[in-house]
Amino acid sequence: MNPANADQNNDEQEINLLELLQVVVKRKSIIVRFCVLAAVLSVCYSLTLKNVYTANAKILPPQKESGGGLSALLSQAGGLAGLAAGGIGGSADLYISILKSRSVADAVVKRLDLQKEFESKTLEDARRSLEATVKFQAGKDGIITISADNTNPQKAAVVANTYVDELGRRSLQLNLSKASTERIFIEKRLDVVKQDLKNAEIDMKAFQEKYKMIKADSQATVAIEGIAKLKAEIVTKEVQLATLRNSMTDESNEVKSLLAGISRLRSQLGAMTGSGGTDNVIPSTGNVPGIAIEYVRKLRELKTQEAIFEQISKQYEISKFNEAKDSSSLQILDEAVPPVTKSSPKRSLIVILSVVTAFFISIFVIFIQEYLSKMSPADAEIISNIRASLSMKRQNGQ
Repeated sequence: MNPANADQNNDEQEINLLELLQVVVKRKSIIVRFCVLAAVLSVCYSLTLKNVYTANAKILPPQKESGGGLSALLSQAGGLAGLAAGGIGGSADLYISILKSRSVADAVVKRLDLQKEFESKTLEDARRSLEATVKFQAGKDGIITISADNTNPQKAAVVANTYVDELGRRSLQLNLSKASTERIFIEKRLDVVKQDLKNAEIDMKAFQEKYKMIKADSQATVAIEGIAKLKAEIVTKEVQLATLRNSMTDESNEVKSLLAGISRLRSQLGAMTGSGGTDNVIPSTGNVPGIAIEYVRKLRELKTQEAIFEQISKQYEISKFNEAKDSSSLQILDEAVPPVTKSSPKRSLIVILSVVTAFFISIFVIFIQEYLSKMSPADAEIISNIRASLSMKRQNGQ
């Protein structure tokens, strides 16, 4: 570009900017009126708004147990014990979902009689009004914050604390329902095992009285103990499978894994008891007299029932412990207290934004006015024709 042309363009740009500034200065009264009017209106509007106070409550959901006495007890009780160590603890998102549930919101509305306060005709309308005033947030550290807004600071704190209370009740109810179902199921199974053990003891006693305490050799005894352990493990996994089927389908990975494990154990049991897969004979005991074989059978049955009874008894004690303890107790880090300062409205911000908006609108208006004042006759005639056309359309429309 030619240096002379560049200087000329810069001069034109400078002149244009000066002209724009001149327009602003010439019509500054419009800008002032717009800004003053916006300031007055925004101040009046902000003063009509009621102060809103926000109360916050912070809770820590129950954490999953890792190690300790209960974990050691569960490891000793076998795989089935892991089912009774459950609960709903450990997930902040899960507890937020409970807080947002309809049942918790309705309970808060009824306890605080919010339907009357919100002047709602139905419980659903009151619930929607309540949901618009509360907020739930989970931090990266797992802490859940419950925020409640209200024009009354005391009421805001009451609403937040009521949500904490209802969350504790609901989570406890869910945990106790699950633990109670497991305890009842295992209790019924334990009654059956007790009767089987009693029958095996009576049968063994009758046999010993009849044949004067006949004993099998050590090889048969070792085989019996191995078979008893396998049967006990099979029964334990069958109970675990039945427990899982209460809440899962046969297509789930856990159920499929248990079915495969039971099949494998039964194959091992069949290999130890004979090719036919029945556990009524013990080939590994060798050639023993018929009476000794009968004794081995009854001894095996007795030891099997004892092993099953031991496993189910451990599981039953753990299920009673889980039902008794409050596994869902929430740790309240900060109880909601009535806030001293309001959270909204921010009146100064409302006024500032209104004045700034009015300033830019007034700038736009004065440039439009300036353009219309310097409009050429041809453009003025076009605008006049447009106005005339609009007037005719209005008249025809009437």
